[in-house]
Amino acid sequence: MKKAFLFILAAALAVPAMFAQNDSEAQAAVQKALSSSRFKGIEATVQNGVATLTGSVDTVAIKINADQKVHHAKGVTAVRNEIQVAGAEVPDQQLQQKLMKSITYDMVGYGTTPFDAITVQVQSGVVTLGGHAYGPVDASDAVAIVANTKGVKDVVDNIQVDPVSPNDDRIRRGVFRAVYGNPMLNQYLIDPAKPIRIQVENGHVTLYGEVDTQAQKNAANIAANTVPGVFSVTNDLQVANGGSEKPGK
Repeated sequence: MKKAFLFILAAALAVPAMFAQNDSEAQAAVQKALSSSRFKGIEATVQNGVATLTGSVDTVAIKINADQKVHHAKGVTAVRNEIQVAGAEVPDQQLQQKLMKSITYDMVGYGTTPFDAITVQVQSGVVTLGGHAYGPVDASDAVAIVANTKGVKDVVDNIQVDPVSPNDDRIRRGVFRAVYGNPMLNQYLIDPAKPIRIQVENGHVTLYGEVDTQAQKNAANIAANTVPGVFSVTNDLQVANGGSEKPGK
């Protein structure tokens, strides 16, 4: 009985030492993971396998990247990310305009700009992304652009990714040709910041953007409705200086 008690006591005393050894190894792995100069403002401690990250960095992207690196460090079971994003203080309206421009022009090369309708809202440096993206790549690229922008304190990703559908892709191409093939509307393809955006989900089409006249808005609506396979068209195009008008159907 006494031997059994001593065995249990020895085992209990060995547990803290085992945790300490594991934490020491995990701490070394974390330090190695954060050895890059871009993580120089970050401090890390490990206790019972949980890594706590503190300090400050210039962008959200660095904070996210540090979290990912540490998650993959040997011996780390969880990460408590308390890193602060310092960086420059940028007024919300100015930051919002900058991000909208960056998302629009940086993603032009993908050829999907007319099919993305991503929205940006900024409050106290926290950026909320919403709207629709043509696919997961477009959505993740938009998040990456925001996360790498100085002045952004955090990113909330509420972008809805349109479902993968060969039929919807066919409709997108058809609506694109019908809308931009109209002489009244082809001017909106010139500037990637001002396209008529086409969102398709299960055959239902929504048009976003801004046009100069009510006649152009009506023309876009008619063009989209001519495409075979389109179940409905919601016309959310805004008329410049026209205030809030009821969407045409």
